[in-house]
Amino acid sequence: MTRVVFMGTPEFAVPSLRALCDAGYDVVGVFTQPDRPAGRGRKLTACPVKLEALKRELPVFQFEKVKAPEGVAQLKALKPDVTVTAAFGQILTREILDIPARGTVNVHASLLPKHRGSAPINWCILNGDREAGVTLMLTDVGIDTGDMLAKVATPVGELETAGELTGRLSALGAELLRETLPKYLAGEIVPEKQDEALSSYEPMLKKEMGEIDWSRDARLIANQVRGLNPWPCACTGMAGGRLKIYLARAVETDSDAAPGTVLTASPKAGLVVKCGAGALEVLEMQAPGAKRMAAKAYLAGRRIDEGSAFGKDVEA
Repeated sequence: MTRVVFMGTPEFAVPSLRALCDAGYDVVGVFTQPDRPAGRGRKLTACPVKLEALKRELPVFQFEKVKAPEGVAQLKALKPDVTVTAAFGQILTREILDIPARGTVNVHASLLPKHRGSAPINWCILNGDREAGVTLMLTDVGIDTGDMLAKVATPVGELETAGELTGRLSALGAELLRETLPKYLAGEIVPEKQDEALSSYEPMLKKEMGEIDWSRDARLIANQVRGLNPWPCACTGMAGGRLKIYLARAVETDSDAAPGTVLTASPKAGLVVKCGAGALEVLEMQAPGAKRMAAKAYLAGRRIDEGSAFGKDVEA
């Protein structure tokens, strides 16, 4: 029976771990990030992969840095035939990659060589891609530069958020792993080199990326809203505080108002804000002192003045 070490952390990785277990592989160890403080009480909380591993009574190993001597020693002691990773969150050194006899297979949430890096799903939407996907690849010492084993593609929905797309790609990646891993281990797949001329590397997400610049094209702002949902979330200043926008779409307008001007704000017409080109219809939001809700539902009970301004420098 093939001995497999699994490395992963967030919910995205859980279906891949399940696929390995359900396919009958001998998962001899699960490496995941240490428990982190979460919630208002900042209580130490286990990640989704750890919870799944414990439920299946699999050995769990948590190292702040798996490349530390104790992490390397533990991995060697498990004697894996292959390591499978999915959104693990740590860089693997050559020493670690050399331990499994058949290498390390990574479930990467983009159609490589496009969107290398730690947030490929977000950047897919931020860049306005109409197609997303998952690549099963062999990890090397570069950042998502290894040879490819298989791909699966899927259209991106017009209003699909990064969180929603993550859930779909998570399931697609697990199925791709289930189908491809046995073929790879049997020597039936010839790994394919990535075309570096087509490669792109995207940076990590930062909280300040959520600030909306209303002088931009409405289509770009709509992508920003979807691509940063659920984190860090698009936001803007308004009278009374900060407005979070979770879902929006670009619409046409013939208004010559300044960018950031509220064009309509009613339960019937909804909330529409002028942009540098076009306008943004806000569909789901969280206003200061209110819960997250549909914009029209909010406007049924609370008022936003037409002609008022949204923007980074708007006073609360």
